[in-house]
Formats: sequence, structure tokens, C-alpha cells
Amino acid sequence: MRELPSGFRHIPISHRGLHGPGVPENSLAAAGAAIAAGYGIELDIQPSADGVPMVFHDDDLERMTGEKGAITVHTAAILTGKRLLGSDEPIPTLAQMLELVAGRVPLLIEIKDQDGRLGAQIGELHLRVAEALEGYDGPVAVMSFNPHIVKAFHDVRPDIPVGITSCGFPAGDWPMLNEELRSHLAAITDFDRAGACFISHDKGDLDNLRVDALKAQGVPILSWTIRSAAEEEMARSIADNITFEDYHPPVGREDD
Repeated sequence: MRELPSGFRHIPISHRGLHGPGVPENSLAAAGAAIAAGYGIELDIQPSADGVPMVFHDDDLERMTGEKGAITVHTAAILTGKRLLGSDEPIPTLAQMLELVAGRVPLLIEIKDQDGRLGAQIGELHLRVAEALEGYDGPVAVMSFNPHIVKAFHDVRPDIPVGITSCGFPAGDWPMLNEELRSHLAAITDFDRAGACFISHDKGDLDNLRVDALKAQGVPILSWTIRSAAEEEMARSIADNITFEDYHPPVGREDD
């Protein structure tokens, strides 16, 4: 198991790239803006109908393209021909994003859950992400809310650090999960089993006793999603680094 490169501890990570008016989230333009500003990049992966990893957060297209329907019913060729709202930016493939970033800043890749219940039915998206990362030269890490995905990716690419995206799993936000599973996930019980070496945890749940225990063991703690300097100050009392949006935190680089 590889440790998380030190840049992930010291370089603030832009949430879905450095996006804003005319520069949509998870776009090549947002990634380019983050690189220019010296920030790391967090991005999300959903599959196309033909299994290509696409850089896109939602499972539905409407919020970001204005079109109704699931992203998974379209091929990559069709998806890259669509435009993100308010821009001429296409929905990028992971391969296109990797070519653009080219190792210049830390890249944090979240593989989205595919069955909606954080269960074992994970499909093959993790395999396609692993294939896309073959030969990629630069600081990269992979994470997911679904520990099954984290373990499956770690099993095929133990050379790439993996982590668990985590939170308190309140019932209102996770109505599809029963109380037992929510409690299990909130306790980050699968950390060791999944081969994880870091967590990316909700800013509102950083007082979680499991977070404190992991920190005491030297596990890197990232925190999402920070939207102000005040929130950053609070998060950094516990977290090593932040995933941010809507403001520009100071950049502090440290060599790997």
C-alpha cells in the first residue's frame, strides 16, 4: 500500500476544479484554472454507456447540461459532444483530464457509487479508472464513499493510494441506507479492510471519534467542502488539508 504523497497534505484541493461563472465544475477549463493557481484538483467519475470513465458528478445530466436523463445511457462519444451549462466546455473523459493535468498538481479522483446503496454491486468502473491511470506520472489518489469500490481498486492498483470519502451519514441525507449501515459507514469501519491510507471527511463531522483515532495514528485527514477562510480555520484544527470552493485559500507548497 502506497502512502498519500505529501502534496495532498499541503496544497489546497479545488472541489471539482477551480470553477465559477463560465467555468463549469469538473471541466477542463476548471482544471486549467486550478493548475494556473497552483491548487490540487478533486474530480468525480461516472461511467458512460460503453464504460468510459467520464468526469461528471451527478448520475443525471440535467443540472449540468439542461438535458434530462442518466449519464449512463449515452456513449462517451455522445457525452463529449454535449456542452456544460453556461459554457462551450464538453463533458471530459478521465483520459482527457489526465492528459491536461499531466502530473502538475495533485489529482484526487472520486469514483461515484453505482448502486445507490454503497453496496457490493460496484460494476467495472474502478477497473476502467485503473486502466486510464496506467502510465500516469504524477501525484494521484483515488477515493469513494463506497468502501467496496475502494477495496476493489486497491486490489488491482495497490501502487496508487486510496482513501474513503466519509461523513456522519445522517438519515436525511442518506435515506436509502438503513440505520445499521449508516452507523457502520460513519464509524469508518472498513478503513483497514479497504486498504485505505487517508480519509476525506465532511467538515461538519470532524469531531467524529473515529476521525480523531485515525489522526492519532498518523492517517492524513482531508476535509470537504470548505467555502470560506473561517471554515478553513476551523477544519484545519483537525484536518491536514481541505477540499474547497467559492474562495481562494492561500497556497502552501512542499516538495514530495
